[in-house]
Amino acid sequence: MDPVRNPFAPGAGAPPPELAGRDSLLESVSIALQRVRRGSPAKSVLMVGLRGVGKTVLLDRMRKQAGLLGLETIQVEAPEDRSLPALLAPELRLALLRLSVNDRARERATRALRALAGFARGLKVKYQDIEVGLDFDPEPGLADNGDLQGDLQALLESAAEAAQAAESALALFVDELQYVRKDQLAALVTALHRCSQRRLPVMLVGAGLPQLRGRMGNAKSYAERMFDFPEVGPLDDAAARIAITRPLEAEGVGIEPAALEHIVAVTRGYPYFLQEWGKHAWDAADASPITLEDVQRASAIVVAALDESFFRVRFDRLKPSERRYMRAMAELGAGPHRSGEIAVKLGRSVTSLAPMRADLIAKGMIWSPGHGETAFTVPLFDEFMRRIMPVFAPGTDDI
Repeated sequence: MDPVRNPFAPGAGAPPPELAGRDSLLESVSIALQRVRRGSPAKSVLMVGLRGVGKTVLLDRMRKQAGLLGLETIQVEAPEDRSLPALLAPELRLALLRLSVNDRARERATRALRALAGFARGLKVKYQDIEVGLDFDPEPGLADNGDLQGDLQALLESAAEAAQAAESALALFVDELQYVRKDQLAALVTALHRCSQRRLPVMLVGAGLPQLRGRMGNAKSYAERMFDFPEVGPLDDAAARIAITRPLEAEGVGIEPAALEHIVAVTRGYPYFLQEWGKHAWDAADASPITLEDVQRASAIVVAALDESFFRVRFDRLKPSERRYMRAMAELGAGPHRSGEIAVKLGRSVTSLAPMRADLIAKGMIWSPGHGETAFTVPLFDEFMRRIMPVFAPGTDDI
């Protein structure tokens, strides 16, 4: 079939042709955003889930939704090596400049831009990666103490007051939130809490790996009462079928029931894998309908493509000892696994492996579903580890 017409879109954060199975989550966030704009109480939302479930796609859809509702939006991704102040400052400046052209909000927005100037200068020594244009001189005493918790609170309050004056709201969209350091998370939670107490229109919509729930609670004990933590998981079978069939139908292409069921089964409903199998099944088919044989031929290509991209990019970040740790996990199956079981496989004690486990969690490779449990953050990673390291050899030289 014509590859130009292939509707599927595998890729990091690439929007699928059919966003199936997420309507209720999108609706609940839309309601919360509208309530915040009205000045009504609403919890911020932090989506949690494994890699490949579509959190980034959802975050982008929600940001567009907020824009259509008339909210001022900021969207950033938190990498491991950047500070939260450095990520927020440039985007917040743009939002405030947009607000400053509103006659009702000009004065408040100007004051918030002065707060941003004080914020950047006061914290530049501690967070040297802050780079932001300064449109006004700082206002002495406003967000310029050099203390992140107090200064971020003052800055966010000033920005929210400007949005309120414009009869709008400020919506922060932050991806990969689990990489933000504990002290910076605590400052963000404190600032949002203060804005909530004052009924100022500001809301955080974030996304991260499952350990984000615990990190937020560790940052501030009251965080669990401030946020909803919807879990974004694989699609159920009905939604997974829709994710495949509707894009095909839009192109006038059919798929045999056996072929569809094979895709649903082998992908286990994970949205990223559905896009990969859909794309390669299309490319493998000569004509409509797509057959089971087409899907089976495509599967070998899909697995090879995933091994060299989706899986390999994560594997390459691992030290040899970390690879053996994760290969030991794979030897036990998909998981989750008890830390003691992994230690037995490696011939080591749980305590001796604790630092490595902590490093792997920090890298976003594994997480702890419960006390003493360990699981992969990437679906099907156990199968990949068995393919790339066919022989399990624990080794002890550098563990």
